[in-house]
Amino acid sequence: MTRQLKQTALAALVTAALFAAPAFAAAPMVKTPAPGYFRMMLGDFEVTAINDGTVDLPVDKLLQGEKPAAITAALTKSFLKVPLETSVNTFLINTGSKLVLVDAGAAGLFGPTLGKFVANLKAAGYQPEQIDEIYITHMHSDHVGGLAANGQRTFPNATVRAQKQEADFWLNPANMDKNPKQADAFKGAMASLNPYVTAGKFSPFEGNVELVPGISSLSGKGHTPGHATYMVESKGQKLVLIGDLIHVGAVQFDRPQVTIAFDSDQKTAAAERRQAFDAAARAGYLVGAAHLQFPGIGHIVKEAKGYDFIPVNYTQMR
Repeated sequence: MTRQLKQTALAALVTAALFAAPAFAAAPMVKTPAPGYFRMMLGDFEVTAINDGTVDLPVDKLLQGEKPAAITAALTKSFLKVPLETSVNTFLINTGSKLVLVDAGAAGLFGPTLGKFVANLKAAGYQPEQIDEIYITHMHSDHVGGLAANGQRTFPNATVRAQKQEADFWLNPANMDKNPKQADAFKGAMASLNPYVTAGKFSPFEGNVELVPGISSLSGKGHTPGHATYMVESKGQKLVLIGDLIHVGAVQFDRPQVTIAFDSDQKTAAAERRQAFDAAARAGYLVGAAHLQFPGIGHIVKEAKGYDFIPVNYTQMR
């Protein structure tokens, strides 16, 4: 066989082998996303948004003050549908001297699609025992469920803080008796917070106070009796973590007057949302929200009748 014939035969064998190999596209689909965390710098502070999962919400039935058809149309305009797959976000701030967590996710208190916080915290490079302080926006189950499991503190070295008015409402059994329709929410709050209360690791606050250098509370009472938001500031850069002042960005930015059934005081909730949006749009600082699509961080800008939300740009922290 001549050299040319040998080369031709070898090429034919290689080609046959390549076509005989199984196609990579035939491999099983992974069907899981990357670890649910997003990290960015705010001045000298490192901020990590950590996702607890997503949950489907029938927002056409939950939102108040707008017709269901209009809500569905607003979602469709944003290529969304009902039920709306809704993120549950938490935020971890490393100040350089303190590791502060804002909200703790749901664990098992809000359905099987949530409870991914601890795994995503570890994927982000941290362990639960490293958390120094935990600031709770409010005591609904999807914000406090991750604090404890089987009566044990998930964050053994952390002090938990929340507005006193919030604690006085949700941790009082007498209030549960007065509000039987919310009994599960009361039970969830008590199961999540009481291990810290018993251990002397719960420290409520009142009003607008600096909790650690660079992080301050801003009191509210619309969504729940003591719903707090938190201002994070470093080197002139600001991020306000607004908790549940908004649930459905595709609707409530355009129509801030629209409330949700979870709001305990509908009128006050709408007023606090507009006030927070106005302040953020005017000053140009970042906001982070628990239920905007992950990571839930961005800027708010004023539009003719409402507002627009511009998500933060993806960064590799260069």
